[in-house]
Amino acid sequence: MKPAIIIVDMLKDTFNEEHKFPITPFARAITGSINSLTEFARSHSIPVIFAMDSFMAGDFIFQGKMNEGSIRGTEGAEVTEELVQCDTDLYLPKRRFSAFFKTDLDQTLRLYEVDTVAITGIATHWCVLSTALDALASDFRAYIIEDCCASFNQEMHESTLNLYRKNPLYPLFQVMTSDKFMKEL
Repeated sequence: MKPAIIIVDMLKDTFNEEHKFPITPFARAITGSINSLTEFARSHSIPVIFAMDSFMAGDFIFQGKMNEGSIRGTEGAEVTEELVQCDTDLYLPKRRFSAFFKTDLDQTLRLYEVDTVAITGIATHWCVLSTALDALASDFRAYIIEDCCASFNQEMHESTLNLYRKNPLYPLFQVMTSDKFMKEL
């Protein structure tokens, strides 16, 4: 296994209390687990990739119920300072939910000879899941790291993960804890 860690949408706007995003307390709760996983990854030369919402002002997405935030070029679209970052980390702006959709993530992973992605961040039921499914569609093994992901509430997070815990694509697609993932390496 040649993995990479993908951290989805853990951004300053999400952590900004003024925005009143309902996911903020759940996102804040997983920062320690993500930091432990990325520290392990860096010590084992595993690529760490921050996939970051980077919307345009007035973007189509904001015509729905989604709060406007993470506008390209603003500080709010940067990775939260609550996550440890390193010079070797990669940063991937994205305009939609999946870190693969219309980005160069596929090419980047292949350049690093990655065959497996461990996906963390927010929101389990939306951007994390979209990234995992697109990883599979792009012929990468996909692991959702359950203690490093969050949704708008614990029930939504668990319901999403339970749908995929026993799936027909096992072992290509798995839900596991960060401890189990690190032990498998």
